[in-house]
Amino acid sequence: MIYRDTGQFKHSYEKDQELFAISQDRWGIVILLVIAFFVIPVFASDYWLQAILIPFLIFSLAALGLNLLTGYAGQLSLGTGGFMAVGAYSCFKLVTLFPNTNVILLILLSGFFSAVVGIIFGLPSLRIKGFYLAVATLAAQFFFEWLFGRVGWFYNYNDSGAIEVPVRKVFDFIVTGPTATTQVRYIVVLSIVVILSYIAVNILRGRIGRSWMAIRDMDIAAELIGIRPLKTKLLAFAMSSFYVGIAGSLFIFTYLGSAEVEVFDINMSFEILFMIIIGGLGSVSGAFMGAAFIVLVPILITNLPLILGIPINAATVEHFNFMILGSLIIVFLIFEPHGLAKIWSIMREKLRVWPFPY
Repeated sequence: MIYRDTGQFKHSYEKDQELFAISQDRWGIVILLVIAFFVIPVFASDYWLQAILIPFLIFSLAALGLNLLTGYAGQLSLGTGGFMAVGAYSCFKLVTLFPNTNVILLILLSGFFSAVVGIIFGLPSLRIKGFYLAVATLAAQFFFEWLFGRVGWFYNYNDSGAIEVPVRKVFDFIVTGPTATTQVRYIVVLSIVVILSYIAVNILRGRIGRSWMAIRDMDIAAELIGIRPLKTKLLAFAMSSFYVGIAGSLFIFTYLGSAEVEVFDINMSFEILFMIIIGGLGSVSGAFMGAAFIVLVPILITNLPLILGIPINAATVEHFNFMILGSLIIVFLIFEPHGLAKIWSIMREKLRVWPFPY
């Protein structure tokens, strides 16, 4: 009886088009944000922040970016890891070239470099789609792996071939580098993810989002009603690459600290693709649910033998990790192809009429 919209009348079009139409949803989001911003940084341990929450938020942002392109615009991409690498390496070069500039501004600016690259590699989508477009984006993935691994200028000719994040401050708080605290890095990542998620939701609710969905459902019919495929598809690639590029820069600057280009290999692209498949295509909340699933399930599988006191070596646990995670993905594709977001949507509808069955 708590989750009910009875009596919540709307007296204007603005109220009827609110982002969270039910007051319970609004209060739920407020409570969730208060916990995320004020409770978790105080009470969560460094392990939870560094190993679980920060990668969860970064992968959620990357999954959201891919979902904009694949779930909403219907353009399949297998080059997500490559576009993340573009964001990471462009941010590294910006930080080294402009050491006195706000590093958060440079992280956001790196997304624009990734967006430009996304537009270039999105041009084939004007002539091809489906499997052929996936192959084209896969070529972009391999090209960026070769480029950032072979051209020394991108990693400042470091002998190890890796990029190492320097120490940078924002308002006297160390944000990046080995001396940055996990609490500060968590707040930075959380703030960026919340702001970009809010922007994405509003874009999807407007004319741009409806144009993407029209192109996804039937591009010929969308063109007949006045939607321009060139502008719409390239804008989808640009927005998706922008989000993915920022996720890549955050992945290096707030999570790993230093890494080589092999971090953004094809496995990364498939991992983010699995996130939106499990979470649900065409759903903002599904990106977060899928990221939580992919991040938390391997940690649970790894620590479960220790909790139960079962003696098993790390290599065997890693094999079980792949087997169980792959099996769960297959189960989701068979029994709930619309992902966790659909399950959550059904639960919300059931709660709105509970205790009645319909």
